[in-house]
Amino acid sequence: MDLISLYYFTELAKDLHMTRTASRLFISQQTLSNHIQRLERYYQVSLFHRKPALSLTTAGEFVLAFAEDVLKEHANLKDILSDLERQERGVLRFGASTLRLGMCLPAVLPAFSARYPNVSLQITDTVTAQLEPLVLDGSIDFAVTVSGDDSPKLVRHQIMDEQIYLCVADSLLTSCYGSQAGHLKQRALAGARVEDFAALPFCIFDNRMGRQVNRCFEAAHITPRAYITTTYTQIATTICFQRLAACFCPQMSLATLRGEIPPDINIFPLWYKDQPLTQRLSLIRLKDRYLPHYSKFFLDLIFHYFSEIERIDMEHIV
Repeated sequence: MDLISLYYFTELAKDLHMTRTASRLFISQQTLSNHIQRLERYYQVSLFHRKPALSLTTAGEFVLAFAEDVLKEHANLKDILSDLERQERGVLRFGASTLRLGMCLPAVLPAFSARYPNVSLQITDTVTAQLEPLVLDGSIDFAVTVSGDDSPKLVRHQIMDEQIYLCVADSLLTSCYGSQAGHLKQRALAGARVEDFAALPFCIFDNRMGRQVNRCFEAAHITPRAYITTTYTQIATTICFQRLAACFCPQMSLATLRGEIPPDINIFPLWYKDQPLTQRLSLIRLKDRYLPHYSKFFLDLIFHYFSEIERIDMEHIV
């Protein structure tokens, strides 16, 4: 038994597909198969059922739990020894959505790299539903997610309650509501309700935030006029800034776009059932994962960045 064989075994247990795992690990199928056979000889058990499809045996499930613990403690030990020797070397693995990575990394990386030039970063850009399992199985160290179900294995740091905003060009409001547009804007500045804007065409999101916004329409018994449906905030804001449709935009996106927002775009905080509609962002990590000093510094930078963003109010009327 050796650590590399245990590592290859845990990776194969994720995919349960020899070709796909070997390709992902940049090794040959024969090399992967040899490591699995080495473990099976060592423990004198079969770790996988080979037919009809690859699956873990009962013994394999027990060995997998053991292997995950061993690899986690090995990573902890390496980080502890690095701290003791003050090597200031290592790998930091961080995940978030493409949008949030594009916003926070330019703000935190200069200070981080200046202090720890020998620590490399591995970035994973994907959605919350995929990030949480990656943190749980140790594939990444930290992730920024929209808060989901709590796991006893995770530490969840709340970093921001992100306001969702309704953005609409002044000309579009006037064309839909005429002389009432001015009164509507003043009222919406303290909290926009979708029933007051039902005449507008909307960019509709097919993602987690879109599902939140859809609750507003459902509660108001309104079917929105969908100009376009997308999963990308950038597409929706571009259409909104071209005065073609209203869009919903999270606080982080608007804060990043501050210098690019046309002056004739109204920005209203969206409300749901007489409360601001927000999405809670969290940073998650494994509870028993040792944090080397460079990881703690990276977390401090992330926490500071999000606290600064949360303080920015984006409300604006023309």
